[in-house]
Amino acid sequence: MKIMFICTGNICRSAMAEAMLKKMLEENKKNIEVYSCGISADEGDIPTQNAIDVMNEYGIDLKKHRATNIKYSNIEKMDVILCATLSHKIFVIKLYPELKDKIFTLKEYVGIKDEAYGIDIKDPWGYNLETYRQCAKEIENCLVKLLEKV
Repeated sequence: MKIMFICTGNICRSAMAEAMLKKMLEENKKNIEVYSCGISADEGDIPTQNAIDVMNEYGIDLKKHRATNIKYSNIEKMDVILCATLSHKIFVIKLYPELKDKIFTLKEYVGIKDEAYGIDIKDPWGYNLETYRQCAKEIENCLVKLLEKV
């Protein structure tokens, strides 16, 4: 199975989701390929310092991650494509209509809907470390449920 996470710049949400899921899969000895990209990513961009710092708290080194723009990704080879927000999902479906049955928001796919943000994972970019922690926790909660599904 191949899973791809998508957000805007591939330097916060999707990068953290990819790194966290890879660690969880390794710990659970599951053989699934995980990727990430951004719909507006600057190819080769580095993660935000807050994303690096929060992932350090999870025992994950995000320093080597480099952003991938969706145009240069291997999205056509994915089994499941998980977007951070509904707007990302809509954008990706417009770009790749032939993949529409594989494209979901992460929360939608795992069956989580929260009252404040619905099926979106709020973008922490430009906010403080605590906002990144909240985002990472939200992603982690989704990934725990995702592990049960795959």
